[in-house]
Amino acid sequence: MPAAKAIREIGHRTINAMWRIGMATRFFFLILMYSGSSFRRFRLIVKELFSTGVMSLIIIVVAGMFVGMVLGLQGYETLKRYGSESALGVMVALGLVRELGPVVAALLFASRAGSAMTAEIGLMKATEQISAMEMMAVHPIARIVAPRFWAGIISMPLLAALFSAVGVFGGYFVGVVQIGVDEGSFWSQMQAAVDFEHDILNGVIKSFVFGTAVTVIALFEGYDAPPTAEGVSGATTRTVVTSSLVILMLDFILTAMMFGGS
Repeated sequence: MPAAKAIREIGHRTINAMWRIGMATRFFFLILMYSGSSFRRFRLIVKELFSTGVMSLIIIVVAGMFVGMVLGLQGYETLKRYGSESALGVMVALGLVRELGPVVAALLFASRAGSAMTAEIGLMKATEQISAMEMMAVHPIARIVAPRFWAGIISMPLLAALFSAVGVFGGYFVGVVQIGVDEGSFWSQMQAAVDFEHDILNGVIKSFVFGTAVTVIALFEGYDAPPTAEGVSGATTRTVVTSSLVILMLDFILTAMMFGGS
């Protein structure tokens, strides 16, 4: 009996997970379907850009600076063993542009902006604001979901680029200003090694994919949350956990596709 109960529980969880994936996919296509009305009222997207992008600037800038500084310290200690301290700029730039910039920025975006989206929409549902919109013939997806979706997609690549840029200056501060690596070698080798199409553009593609995934997860969890305080709290937690796991999984897949054969 315990074995049968365990198998039944696994089957129930699997079916529930597949059902939620299907509902999230349907939800994503509904957002695309109703996006036209959002672009006709672009001020809604601009308003959400402030909430998702501008309000995330502080944590992105501070985290990018410290990540770059840590990369500068660790990279210098590693390269010094091989007499290649002049390649510190290359190591910092490639590490940020290819991986750490998009991934860490997406994790911070999910924690700050994604959880806020889920909580806001969940509270709208709990206070019956969404039901009121439907009664007034205003589609909630067109009015409150689609603008947040496009704001997230626009914000994420910009935040990741800012994270990488600030991180490079953090590595410069530690490597050149504090440790004494040659400034000319730091910048010249970085410019020669970092390729726009192979490195920067792939990083932008990663951040775009991460932004899409995080925003869809956050909006779906909020829209699907039970209209109770406990339901909104659980949806917010699921947003952060699920988004983090999806980011890391997508990072592996995209890295294998982009750099696996190079």
